[in-house]
Amino acid sequence: MNFRDRREAGRLLAGALRGVAGLEGAAVLALPRGGVPVGYEVARELGLPLDVLVVRKLGVPGEEELALGAVAGGGVMVVNAEIVRSFGIPRGQIEELAGRARAEIARREALYRGERGALDVTGRTVILVDDGLATGSTMKAAAQLLRPVAGRLVVAVPVGSRGAFEELQREADRVVCLETPEPFFAVGEFYGQFAQTSDAEVTELLAMSWQRPG
Repeated sequence: MNFRDRREAGRLLAGALRGVAGLEGAAVLALPRGGVPVGYEVARELGLPLDVLVVRKLGVPGEEELALGAVAGGGVMVVNAEIVRSFGIPRGQIEELAGRARAEIARREALYRGERGALDVTGRTVILVDDGLATGSTMKAAAQLLRPVAGRLVVAVPVGSRGAFEELQREADRVVCLETPEPFFAVGEFYGQFAQTSDAEVTELLAMSWQRPG
């Protein structure tokens, strides 16, 4: 399945989520930036509130597209030990990358929300949305952050690698993924339009969602 863009993927994902029981009163948390257009459509179609959960991928030095792990708020860090070992990345370098990532998380949260506080998801069903799963490191960090507070955790993505899909099943109560094609090289290959989502678009979509009645 190829998606025209993230918004179309979100609408299709929402259709699949309608068949999942127990989503009444749920909240949608999207991973910026690319997950927000997807999450916006999911929240709009299902009539649910939307917020962001900022998570930063840690790229292998010199091979930044390859994730060695990810950092989320609350001090959560997920590290792929196999990649760290393969590239011989020292612990100090990982901590330096994580420090920069945490500073960026704080900046983005302030930018996206302004004076608005984070959505309280304590005890609620949370639908955690991104535009796809490659290694799954970013989503795994997000899931581990939410697991202690959410009543139920549903990970929802339009497309993902089979390995990441299976790993996330150990982190969430339910994983909804429209396609798990093999071989899987990159999320963008399954989208007709996959331009980088801007901070401005994230802020606009959040504002539109927050202004919806109910």
